[in-house]
Amino acid sequence: MKNKYIKGTIDVVLYIIIIAIIYLIIQHFLAFVKVDGNSMYPNLDDKQNVLVFKQSKVKRNSVIVFDAYGEDPTQMSKINFVKRVIGMPGDKISFHNHQLYINDKAVKQNYIDKEQQQQGSEYKLGKNDILKNWDIPTLSKTKWVYDKNATVVPKGQYFVMGDNRAISNDSRYWGFVKKSKILGVVHTFPWSTNKNARYNINDLSE
Repeated sequence: MKNKYIKGTIDVVLYIIIIAIIYLIIQHFLAFVKVDGNSMYPNLDDKQNVLVFKQSKVKRNSVIVFDAYGEDPTQMSKINFVKRVIGMPGDKISFHNHQLYINDKAVKQNYIDKEQQQQGSEYKLGKNDILKNWDIPTLSKTKWVYDKNATVVPKGQYFVMGDNRAISNDSRYWGFVKKSKILGVVHTFPWSTNKNARYNINDLSE
């Protein structure tokens, strides 16, 4: 009986240790996030559950989750945003004649439609006041609270935009995202969306 009790105790302890190890691995490498809002439509939907890889390298076109508190000055507490990385550290970003440019090269944005690429990517100063052409120096002097004299994306930071440009509150309006604020890189579940959207979220990073 004693040996059976000891064996049973060891089995329980091992089970607890295995569960704890799995939990720690998940906590370190993975997170589950629910999208809030339509700023990434049509590639991500409001209330859609996504998987976040915490250790994945952030690349151009990666879709990331980050804490917007301290980045977006309108946010008064910790809140997660989901956006796409457009500009990497050192990049020049500009938009003119309905075309986005990175380091003076036109960028293909096949993950969104022409309307979002063009009119949607304009900067809305107010209800009837639209900045049709912009670059980082121009944006930084408009309503940005931080990085007012920026000319390129600073070291250790990123320029992000939502895929649904017309309604997205993103780097155009408040500036850059620090690497330290990023929770991780988003991937969709195979069953949660269509093939094109999965590709646009999971496979476009450079």
